[in-house]
Amino acid sequence: MKHILIFGPPGAGKGTQAKLLVDKYKFMHLSTGDMLRDEIKRSTEIGLRAKAIIDSGQLVSDEIVAEMVRLRIRNMKDDAGIIFDGFPRTLAQARKLDEIMNGEKQEIAMMIAIDVHDEEIIKRILERGKISQRSDDRDINTIKNRIDTYNRQTAILADYYKQQAKFKSVDGIGTVEDIFKNICKLIEE
Repeated sequence: MKHILIFGPPGAGKGTQAKLLVDKYKFMHLSTGDMLRDEIKRSTEIGLRAKAIIDSGQLVSDEIVAEMVRLRIRNMKDDAGIIFDGFPRTLAQARKLDEIMNGEKQEIAMMIAIDVHDEEIIKRILERGKISQRSDDRDINTIKNRIDTYNRQTAILADYYKQQAKFKSVDGIGTVEDIFKNICKLIEE
């Protein structure tokens, strides 16, 4: 099994690329964002707590996310591996993921970062907000706060995975197809 982290700021195209990778390689797509949105939609206790946090542009607690991730890993069936989309977001979460993976006798093969500059991110998220009607994708201040939170808390994960020789990077500007081809090259190396 090959477990891969798709990494990048909000709006970089992680979800789009993850879905293409799932189709091509038969990976399980583990999107903490999708899992949280499902909890919110079902108005679970976790969902209600998460909604208030997400609407303010902050990140959901490590404990909530880690527990959702652990359950999904334990329930893997015939998948070729996992594409992690949106987790880990902090150094503490990365360490927790290592702990979870070790407990399941698994490991992360690589982190693939999709690099996109802030102005393009804002443009993409606002456009996505018109389609999805997600409240966190329609407010410029919330978007800027998410980018700032990413830069302060999440971008440092690149160094964490570089130290493990698991960090790879692709240019996130271009067609979906070109970015996908570049990601596939990294996976198949």
